[in-house]
Amino acid sequence: MGWRLTKFNLVSLIFGFTFLYLPITLLVVYSFNESRLVTVWAGFSTVWYRELWHNRGLIDAAWVTLRLALISASVATVLGTMAAIALSRYTRFRGRTLMTGMIYAPLVMPEVITGLSLLLFFVAINLDRGFLTVTLAHISTSMCFVAVVVQSRLRSLDRSLEDAAMDLGATPTATLFHVTLPLIWPAVIAGWMLAFTLSLDDLVIASFTTGPGSTTLPMKIYSQVRLGVTPEINAVCTILIAIVSVGVVAATLINRRRMVRQARDERLAAEG
Repeated sequence: MGWRLTKFNLVSLIFGFTFLYLPITLLVVYSFNESRLVTVWAGFSTVWYRELWHNRGLIDAAWVTLRLALISASVATVLGTMAAIALSRYTRFRGRTLMTGMIYAPLVMPEVITGLSLLLFFVAINLDRGFLTVTLAHISTSMCFVAVVVQSRLRSLDRSLEDAAMDLGATPTATLFHVTLPLIWPAVIAGWMLAFTLSLDDLVIASFTTGPGSTTLPMKIYSQVRLGVTPEINAVCTILIAIVSVGVVAATLINRRRMVRQARDERLAAEG
């Protein structure tokens, strides 16, 4: 029985999307407001984007956040993918249950507990808090999300393709890089984007593990919002929204092109 669009479903969709995206839309609109009062519209202007470039505090925090997100997402994707392959392809090894629990625990653990435990760990090993500690904290939490995303793709992957490659003489390493990874690449990209987004907007864990000179943009925005929202904050948030939107669109287009090419190759192989 197919899904049918009813008035109730239509109203629910409209209400849901309005609840989710209306605040974001208002933030973007008021970032172009000429007035310093963010709730009073005084005309279209880009003056706050020009003022933003003179706000060294926000610019430095944004640069720290972008570097942190890029590094932590990349490392977390590598480690998370390796963990997913180990859990999916090696079903029997000592410590598998413990490893599975450690992968899933950060997904349900409150961020306050995670941040506090990481802080105590860094203090115990005499590691000064700064950019390195925030990066390590984001890697340790983001890799769990990557592992779950990639593992779900590996479970639905036809293992006969890997077996066929090894039957034809490919080594396990060659099979991994030439068969498995190309097939799960969309999931790997999705995991990277998820890790990048989690690192980009993290506030709680970064607050526990950060130090002098490594203030992230969410922390900077939170400290300023307590004194009142300024148009510069709307402008920098709009830029972040644009960056994330461009990344999502680019990943979608790349994934779609890859699926079209894969379907074409499969059709040519079937015809030939």
